[in-house]
Amino acid sequence: MKLNIVPARTGITWVKLGIQTFFKQPLALTGLFFLYMAAATLASMIPFLGVVIALALVPAATLGLMAATQVAIGGRFPMPAVLISAFRAGRQRARAMLVLGFLYAAACLVVVSIVPLFFDVPVTAENALAPEMQGVMLAILVLYMPISVLFWHAPALVHWHGVPPVKSLFFSAVVCFRNAGAYTLFGLAWMVVLVIMGVVVSLAAGLIGGPKVAAALLMPVALLMAAMFSTSLYFTFRDSFEEPLVITTDDTPTPGETP
Repeated sequence: MKLNIVPARTGITWVKLGIQTFFKQPLALTGLFFLYMAAATLASMIPFLGVVIALALVPAATLGLMAATQVAIGGRFPMPAVLISAFRAGRQRARAMLVLGFLYAAACLVVVSIVPLFFDVPVTAENALAPEMQGVMLAILVLYMPISVLFWHAPALVHWHGVPPVKSLFFSAVVCFRNAGAYTLFGLAWMVVLVIMGVVVSLAAGLIGGPKVAAALLMPVALLMAAMFSTSLYFTFRDSFEEPLVITTDDTPTPGETP
């Protein structure tokens, strides 16, 4: 498996491709993202292990949304079954994806369990918006960044390249660091897009009806932006690694292949 080095400006290209591809099948891609969020929310309601299960689903769902992007590239409509692509590539890779999922859940739970120990603010639903919680949330965000780097490409490497879970974390981190310029511009470009959308929503709310309209628009706009972002993830993987040699699902092409 070969890791590709790309120019820093490629990060902006990834954002453009993600947005363009999203608008080829906006309803389908938004619906799939909503379906994943609904499944994760339901899973989190399971007593005792719900949060662990919901977090463990993240890598598989990330892969499913990337597979949906593959389908949308050619203008085709991605069906809901594409979300479980990670579990349709054979028992070995499905097991590897589950291992990856529980590694992700463990890493996230360690962060959210350790950080509050260094602050005097009790972490409760009532305190979620309290000013004192800003330090806690910032610390969690900083500690989550290495987790994000490790798991950024890991699901796709496990699924399309057959890389073992632990090795996939290593290769994901290496390619992110070697293409740090591109990934930095990718993040900054998305921040700009989010700011622009925030301004648009604020202006629209001011013209139509004020704060209540803004609150009503916030959730659908957030869902739309999250779906766009998840669409752009596929392009970061496609350009960072050589194309895999095998096709692992019946209904989605390998990265780089024309649907």
